[in-house]
Amino acid sequence: MNAAVPLPRRVGAEAVGTATLVAVVVGSGIQATELTRDVGVQLLANSLATVFGLGVLIVLLGPVSGAHFNPVVSLAAWWTGRRTRDGLSLRELAAYLAAQTAGAVGGAVLADAMFGRPLVKWSTHDRFAGHLWLAEAVATAGLIWLVFGLARVGRAHLAPAAVAAYIGSAYWFTSSTSFANPAVTTGRAFTDTFAGIAPASVAPFLAAQLCGAVLGLGLVAVTFGRPAPAPEAVVVSRPAEESALS
Repeated sequence: MNAAVPLPRRVGAEAVGTATLVAVVVGSGIQATELTRDVGVQLLANSLATVFGLGVLIVLLGPVSGAHFNPVVSLAAWWTGRRTRDGLSLRELAAYLAAQTAGAVGGAVLADAMFGRPLVKWSTHDRFAGHLWLAEAVATAGLIWLVFGLARVGRAHLAPAAVAAYIGSAYWFTSSTSFANPAVTTGRAFTDTFAGIAPASVAPFLAAQLCGAVLGLGLVAVTFGRPAPAPEAVVVSRPAEESALS
């Protein structure tokens, strides 16, 4: 995060960045299902588009807002920086969370519009199962561990490539396809397409992601020691959902 940048610009970057991320996730999912019926190929196309899109967005908007695009990253940045005042203030945190959530919904609507789908249609893709919640907790913990771990060792400049690579791999090693992002999860409920998630499945995913964020911060503390200032450029999550980031 660049504190020298006025809050309205940072909030705008978070909204547009999250919207673009969700448009990439949802749009590539729609495109994939129109080109092939092979689910494996569909997921491959969806994950590759997410990896490339996420990496570009972090590079572009990291210097402006920190390129969180993810409420759990913003929450973690606030928590780790609350004593040193190097992270987000509560006012900034609230603005970031609102912008990310609104952006995610807007991105889903935009993707549907680009492919001639109903602008808003609740997803019927049920994702309600214990193993999916476990996968979301693991995916989110890994994301937080990576983002804040890089900052602790002075390698935050590697975040664009590292975070994008992690999200791409998490698409495949988690049963949930690693949403790892509450805003993206919420946005994807508004589209009844490949990347969608039924509204009834959203709350457990959000709870699992929050638990994963706490676990991720615990891993940072165990492996890197005492908290340091929040990272300058972070993201997230994909989704393949999928991931978040998604």
